[in-house]
Amino acid sequence: MTLIGYARVSTDEQTTDPQLDELRRAGCARVFQDIMSGSSRARPELRKAQAAARPGDTLVVVRLDRLARSLSHLLEVVEDLDKRGIGFRSLNDPVDTTTPQGRFTLQILGAVAELERALIRERTKAGLRAARAQGRVGGNPGLRRRDPDAVAKVARAREDRRSDIVAAAAAEFLPQVRRLRPAGASWDQIAALLRQQNRQRPGGGDWTRDALIRAVRRLVRDGLAEAALLRPAGRKGAEDETALAMVAALWTAMEKPTLLGVAARLEQARVRTPRGGTRWHASSVRNLLEKARLMGLLPELTAAVTTRA
Repeated sequence: MTLIGYARVSTDEQTTDPQLDELRRAGCARVFQDIMSGSSRARPELRKAQAAARPGDTLVVVRLDRLARSLSHLLEVVEDLDKRGIGFRSLNDPVDTTTPQGRFTLQILGAVAELERALIRERTKAGLRAARAQGRVGGNPGLRRRDPDAVAKVARAREDRRSDIVAAAAAEFLPQVRRLRPAGASWDQIAALLRQQNRQRPGGGDWTRDALIRAVRRLVRDGLAEAALLRPAGRKGAEDETALAMVAALWTAMEKPTLLGVAARLEQARVRTPRGGTRWHASSVRNLLEKARLMGLLPELTAAVTTRA
């Protein structure tokens, strides 16, 4: 388990040093820090911290208000981490989702947040009814006037929100892109592999070529992925390298991998065999697995494993 720290202060006049010291004393191997208002969702370092976390890791903050701008925002971030098998801990609050007590505290906070949302909905409905009774029109006046500043603000908020969602889900798809793209795999092949692994795209739905490219472009723009991933795949030896990388990825991703099972998945993804064919056999998969083991892609693989048809 790795502890990943996150620190934030509101203005350039403040310093994150006290938070950094406390996070490092707690054992955080890496610490990310933002200097911006808590009301802003545009937090590049928080996105990097979320993308860096892997299942089994724990995201750590000094206080809850360093992470979230509101209770609902806090629960949104923590629930996303929980779905990915990542814990959350606040050093100065009774919240640690890696313990039963901490999870219970989080459940109480969730109930409070739901009550808060229900009260806000009721107040909003009452306000709208009163406004209509007085002949007023609801909504954002700036948007109704198509004011450029108001439109731009809403667009930025939507972009920030989308970037948060993609960054939080990066650990689910980016490792496969990093492994397969340099080996010459096409976007269609990687998207097919992600579908076979039942990995949904950020926000839900199945992966497609275009959705995967958009997600990687966003990560590159936000500094969370390498620009080289977007370069056209090389042609020399591309088929062999793609097949090798796909076999290694499938073997590690499948719960109970077999040679014939991997062969079937490769045919579904339309990956060419080393000889250029479309029909995969157990022997072809076995040969590539052995090559992957020798190259260090599957160091734990033994000769006995590759005999399972």
